[in-house]
Amino acid sequence: MRSEGIAVESADYCGGAFVRVQAGTPWDDFVAEAVRSGWAGIEALSGIPGAVGATPVQNVGAYGQEVSQTIAQVRVYDREQQRIRTFFPVDCRFSYRHSLFKETSHRGTGRYVVLEVAFQLEIADLSRPIAYADLAAGLGVEQGARVPLADAREAVLEQRRRRGMVLDPADHDTWSCGSFFTNPLLRPAEHDALVARAAALLGPDGPVPPRFPGGTDDSGAELVKTSAAWLIDKAGFGKGYGLPGPAALSTKHTLALTNRGHATAADVVALAREVRDGVQQAFGVTLVNEPVFVGHEL
Repeated sequence: MRSEGIAVESADYCGGAFVRVQAGTPWDDFVAEAVRSGWAGIEALSGIPGAVGATPVQNVGAYGQEVSQTIAQVRVYDREQQRIRTFFPVDCRFSYRHSLFKETSHRGTGRYVVLEVAFQLEIADLSRPIAYADLAAGLGVEQGARVPLADAREAVLEQRRRRGMVLDPADHDTWSCGSFFTNPLLRPAEHDALVARAAALLGPDGPVPPRFPGGTDDSGAELVKTSAAWLIDKAGFGKGYGLPGPAALSTKHTLALTNRGHATAADVVALAREVRDGVQQAFGVTLVNEPVFVGHEL
């Protein structure tokens, strides 16, 4: 989508800022404008590449925020019904790095073309509560604290730069599509089995797989989130695995599959398949790719 633009429909301290953004608007341009304007709620999503229209498809998230927390409406073109439709959050089936727009297809590609996204943001000088431990540490505050919006944005960008997640044409570690695999969501018993396999592989006194709240599944059953980066590293795929390339893991972050200059799609897929299968063999957990594949599957 080439349409760009940010339109403020209303802005007051009671109702917040209701902002409509055209799908082709660069996402980080919108985040920067929100910070300048005193609109809180997306500052932790600074530095994410791509367009605004892509964000509800992926339900992009980082550093304790997800875009679904601030989306009020998504206006789309339905390629199957050949008409424009408006979806409200309850209709979007938002979940961890997923949405209705990602799961539905029309003739093998996306059914819905996002035209515009409306956001409901808080009018505030301070960020939303800092939810991510490393981000809080970088800011020198406790988790849950609120800091000036500009400080939060810069701290997020610094975290992303350290992980090679801000594009730099001179740094091949940043030549990626971000985190390639989602963090696995497991049932408690599955996480217990993972811990047992890790102990068998790494020793009873070795590192333990991370455990975070993962919400619930469609039936309401509890889920546990663990770290894909931890699994990749402990399965033997450390930072820089695959160098000199043409595709290799970033030397800064094991979740980033990078193009070292001349990688083809097939090179990236081959590396992704090797990592996924290696983690499955080591820990019995199948990693799920975040990027959507067009033309073939992983």
